[in-house]
This record gives sequence, C-alpha cells and structure tokens, in this order.
Amino acid sequence: MKHEKGLAYIAFAIVCVVWGTTYLAIRIAVETVPPLLMMATRYIAAGLILFIASRIRREPLPRDLRTIGNLALIGVLMVGVGNLSVAISEQWVPSGMVALFVATAPFWATLIAAMSGSGERVGAGSAIGMFAGFAGVGLLVTPGAAGGHFDKKFILGAVLVQIGSIGWQYGTHRAKYTIRNVPFVTSTALQMLFGGVVCGIAGVAVGETSRFSLNARTLSALVYLALIGSVVAYSAYVFAVKHLPTTKMSLYAYVNPIVAVVLGWLILHEPLTWVSIVAMTIILGGTATVQLSRMRPSLRATVEMPAPRRKNAA
Repeated sequence: MKHEKGLAYIAFAIVCVVWGTTYLAIRIAVETVPPLLMMATRYIAAGLILFIASRIRREPLPRDLRTIGNLALIGVLMVGVGNLSVAISEQWVPSGMVALFVATAPFWATLIAAMSGSGERVGAGSAIGMFAGFAGVGLLVTPGAAGGHFDKKFILGAVLVQIGSIGWQYGTHRAKYTIRNVPFVTSTALQMLFGGVVCGIAGVAVGETSRFSLNARTLSALVYLALIGSVVAYSAYVFAVKHLPTTKMSLYAYVNPIVAVVLGWLILHEPLTWVSIVAMTIILGGTATVQLSRMRPSLRATVEMPAPRRKNAA
C-alpha cells in the first residue's frame, strides 16, 4: 500500500510537469491539424499502444455493460469534452492563457464533490477562493491581459475551457468512484479509445478531413502528445487518481499554468503582460484558498484526535 502511494505521488509529479508542456504542443499541432481529428489521432494511437500492453500483461477485459458504459462516458468526458475544449480554444487563445483558464479546475472539483452527496460542503473559505479565482479569469479576458489576441473568439475560448474543465472534473470524479476491479492499463486504454473514437467520428462528420495535413513541426507535436502527453502522463493521471484524493489531484492546476506560460512566452513569443501576471497570481491564490479551506477540517480532526492511552507496564 505504501509502495503504491509513493508511486502515485511520482505519477502526480509527472502530470504536473508534462501536462504543462502539452499546451505548447497542442498550440503547434492545431496549426495544420483540426482539433477533433487531432484529439482522435492522439488518443486512438495512445489507446492502441496501451491496449496492446494490456494484452501482453494478460489483463482481463471488463465484461459487464455498466462498467464498459462508465469507461466510455469517462473517456468522452475527459477526452471529448475536457481535452477537446483546450484544443479548440488554442486555435484562438495563446497556450499559456488557456492553461491559466484551466487553473480553475479545483473550483469545479470542489463544486462537483459538494453536489455528489459525499457530505462535503462549500465553506466560506472555498467560496471566497472561487470568487477570487473567477475574478482573475475575468481580468484575464480583458484587452490588457490578452494583448493583441483579444476578440470574441478569445472570450469564446475562455468559456469553452470552463465547460471542458467541468467535463474533465466530472469524469475524474466518476473514474474515482465508479470504476472497480478494472486493471489500470486496460482502464486507461479503453478510456482513450472511447474518447478518441468519438472525436474521430465527430471530426469526419463536420468535415475536418479536408483540413487535415502534417508537416515536420506539427507531426512532432502530435507524436509528443500521443506518447508523452497521453501514454505517459494520462496513464500517470489515471494511476494517481486511484490512490490519491480527487481534491489533491486537482493541485496539478498550480504547476501546469506556470510551465505553459513560460514555454509559450519563450518558444512561441506569446504575450506576457503585467495584467496577465496579476490575473495569474489571483487565480492561483484563489486555488490555494480553496485547497486550504478543504484541507482544514481534516487537519483540525488530526490535531484534536486524543493521544492513545499508554498501557501500564507489566
């Protein structure tokens, strides 16, 4: 158990760093690959690799329709809603900005946990943190923060990312509490394949095939997303979700934006204004407030727990 917990924290660290780099890769990939087919290519390729690995490991496949349905729903929520919203938004919004919009993930995780009937409530501290965080998002969609990228599509991208964050967090919540007795590699592979296939069908239906093309730059980005962003980091996320609290998992939203903002600024020369820096500080501060508010009851319970009574020496 301790060994698995230690591996879960290593997996969580991989998620924190690697997913920060994927915003840059997505921004490059969508230069020539439409978002639906980009997601389909990325996740079908990664899903097939992991499915082959699960067959080599001789992991049993789920048989009951309820479990298969839950895996399909989770894959669609996390790939076809969560990650797809990022890919669509990065057609119009700088990659670092998108990562900052995604930093609201802990807010949605808090609300979903409160609404799930688990007994958790949104306290005053969490409410204040959420208000501050969304105020930071509001500041981020002003002309001063967006620089030359500010227009209607920029605002639409910000809204889409929030919808995607809700889908991702709900998918994470369902993965935590509805998937039982499905081996880790098989579960991850099926989630990717279900999500990727749905994106592929939708991409063909809306006519993205006529706009699909690859060059050395976008092919490299797509390979990186499939192998590192999906096979490695998505698998690490699924493993960590099984062994760490959902609210703790949402802490990756602290690190991802910083990595994405710095890479976007250094490599793609994306704007980094004082307004956007202030907005980032407010958003991450609100995230920290929400997390500390949620941790306080358990910390208090730990502090107030009476020490065990010592037995008299024989």
